[in-house]
Amino acid sequence: MISNEPDSWDIETDFVSIGSGIGGLSAAIAAAEHGLEAVVLEKADQFGGVTALSMGEVWVAGNRHMAEIGVEDSVESGFRYLKRLSMDYGSDAAILNFTAHAPVALNWFEDTIGLKMAPIRGCPDYYYQVSNDGVPEGRMLEVEPFPGPTLGEWAEKTRLSQMPYGMTHADIDEGGGVANMIHWDFAKMAERLTADERCLGCGLAAYFVKGALDRGVTMMTGTGAVEIYADGTRVTGVRAQQDGKDVTIRARKGVLVAVSSYERRQDYNKTIGQQLELGSIVSISAVDGANFRLTGPLGARTARVPDITSLGFIMPGEEDAEGFPIWRSALQIIGQPHIIVVNKGGQRFGNEAFYRSFYYNIDRIDGLNQTHPNMPCFMVFDSQVRAKYPVGSVLPGMDWPEGLGCVADTLEELAGKIGVEAAALRETVATFNEGARQGRDPAFGRGEQPWSFWMCGDKHNKPNPVLGPIEQGPFYAIELKRIGGSGIPSTGILADEHGRALDWNNEAIPGLYVAGNSMARMETGAVMQSGISNARGMTYGWLAARHAAGQPSDLLAKEAERLGL
Repeated sequence: MISNEPDSWDIETDFVSIGSGIGGLSAAIAAAEHGLEAVVLEKADQFGGVTALSMGEVWVAGNRHMAEIGVEDSVESGFRYLKRLSMDYGSDAAILNFTAHAPVALNWFEDTIGLKMAPIRGCPDYYYQVSNDGVPEGRMLEVEPFPGPTLGEWAEKTRLSQMPYGMTHADIDEGGGVANMIHWDFAKMAERLTADERCLGCGLAAYFVKGALDRGVTMMTGTGAVEIYADGTRVTGVRAQQDGKDVTIRARKGVLVAVSSYERRQDYNKTIGQQLELGSIVSISAVDGANFRLTGPLGARTARVPDITSLGFIMPGEEDAEGFPIWRSALQIIGQPHIIVVNKGGQRFGNEAFYRSFYYNIDRIDGLNQTHPNMPCFMVFDSQVRAKYPVGSVLPGMDWPEGLGCVADTLEELAGKIGVEAAALRETVATFNEGARQGRDPAFGRGEQPWSFWMCGDKHNKPNPVLGPIEQGPFYAIELKRIGGSGIPSTGILADEHGRALDWNNEAIPGLYVAGNSMARMETGAVMQSGISNARGMTYGWLAARHAAGQPSDLLAKEAERLGL
């Protein structure tokens, strides 16, 4: 290990979290509760990280709230669910470690900091009815609205998002789901926003910010870590920069890196992941792969699982607070009625309402001619969509923005504008329409997954919530581009069951921990399930702090013995 300690320290503490999402904050809270002094460093001017920008789901198999709604579940079932779907790209030990500890960590934070969670009713596992261990509801949890004013001066320092954070998932479902935004209870949303009651990811992040504040954790904004110090045998501290000046911080017990992913760095997207020209809906420029630059000099090992590709588009004339173009995810939009996605051949290539199936087809390479046959691709829809559903920030009744895709009176004219052969597009739409009128999709099985109904469906649309014919002009098309997985990377730092970073000899690097999206996703492998990213950040932050405080968990060994693994 390197030896690079400074001559003196500006700040001395026990434990340093780098990053203020749920991973960094959960570790700082647990460190404080276990008798350690803790500091959280955040490069941006606000706390909350990507957690605050998320929809705020937390996926925990066997959580205690499931019994409250009459759903039976267990750690074993959660383990089997993830193991089956990981396709062996994950690690059995990591999967069991996560599923065993997540409900324990959740209970701990609910009992310790007053975190208030509730099941998202009617929200099934992605692979419910595919895996025997999928459940119809209960594993996906969300926070109850958080009272923002209780943060005091930190209310403005805790990140908000573009999500409808004045609504819970329950409120959205009551209004008819994501597809039915025009039917939501906007009076309730207004009341919540006026009172600064925060839901979704903003609410989740706020609970953890409050938990850290209540325990006297030192919270430093505008302070970016640039180097981790070691004395030749273990990690000893951090060099950060604040207002252009170096700040050296000694960490007697450990340093945790929880800085999310790298999707703001195109060179990292292409080489660490395998994504070309990747857009990002994450409006934080600091999501730039700092975890690799910080831990690499210490010998930390990287690991990669299959990429999570998504699709999105830029809204003309819209920029975030840092001046970046605003990307809108197409994840939910393309699965709504009266919408399909076609490639440059004018053909559909997957089930648009189930992104875990659809998005794997985006990056397919045709080895016969060395092309990506499904990129570019286009979202095609008709005026029924414009009348009923939002498209990005364009609500029904609003004028269509100049520069957003193409508009045409006929499908043939639309095909010409996007460079697709007219006969092929016409045939594709006709075939789709025939099945949609009957509530079926013989080609790709769209509308057969319960999770699709919850995620994309219009409950008022018959006979199938995610299917509807494309037949009323004018017609629209928007070219879709690859976007990242909301800060969820394919590559991260490999860690053990305590969150300790491992080197290339699979040995723990003393004093160095990782959590959240800085850590390799060995608990999931080839599968993604909404809520796991927040849950693993919470769980591994908690585990890392316990280990640093000299109170490591031995639950993995007990569970492995109990299950005969």
